[in-house]
Amino acid sequence: MDQLNGKHALVTGGARGIGLAVARGLLRHGAAVTLTGRDAAALDAAVAALAPLGTVRKARMDVADPVSVEQGMAEAVRAAGRIDILVNNAGQAESASVGKTDDALWARMLAVNLSGTFYCSRAVLPGMLEAGWGRIVNVASTAGLIGYTYTAAYCASKHGVVGLTRAMALEVATKGVTVNAVCPGFTETDLGREAIANISARTGRSQAEATAALAAFNPQKRLVQPDEVAHAAVWLCLPASAAMNGQAIAVAGGEVT
Repeated sequence: MDQLNGKHALVTGGARGIGLAVARGLLRHGAAVTLTGRDAAALDAAVAALAPLGTVRKARMDVADPVSVEQGMAEAVRAAGRIDILVNNAGQAESASVGKTDDALWARMLAVNLSGTFYCSRAVLPGMLEAGWGRIVNVASTAGLIGYTYTAAYCASKHGVVGLTRAMALEVATKGVTVNAVCPGFTETDLGREAIANISARTGRSQAEATAALAAFNPQKRLVQPDEVAHAAVWLCLPASAAMNGQAIAVAGGEVT
């Protein structure tokens, strides 16, 4: 479990859900981990929870703001050295029909999910290329592989993440750096619970009925767990996964084949 000893990993949106699970997995493989996010209290709680597993730090950062990204990345490098592994996990999800998707909603989805992934990747790539080794894993979604109703902005942003993943992967393919994406189906996270609450509020269905409606997309008839997504993401970060590049791996019980 020491395959990532000496590596510095940065996980955006690392204070909860999939990001927290990924950070836990990276620590167990020996990496030093920096968690980023906007919520200082949540970051503090996550650092305290993960501290027994290894070296973990925090850096406040808004991925939608390129200046904030540069400052947060610089802080992380000063504290723990070059970033060898980047997991772009920070994201938002909102639903609306196309006709009710206003400019602000559209801009939020692209800014956080797509531009944030680009800003963070752009910031770490020079160091990875100089070192001749690096791993970037983008947490996309099955919404980056197929379409869902009432989520046009979200689907567009996540399709963009998958396209960005493939383009970057080809660009760095001979440089010792890999770029991949994991694409979870409906997952039991804060975002998932918000989606369930929204379905319940809009349709009058109970929480259990709304949960079942989302679970029905998965052929296994259940919500994906954060640790299941984290296992895939961490595997892509390991030295032995060097041949994995430009992939968008669905973690969705067979929903996308």
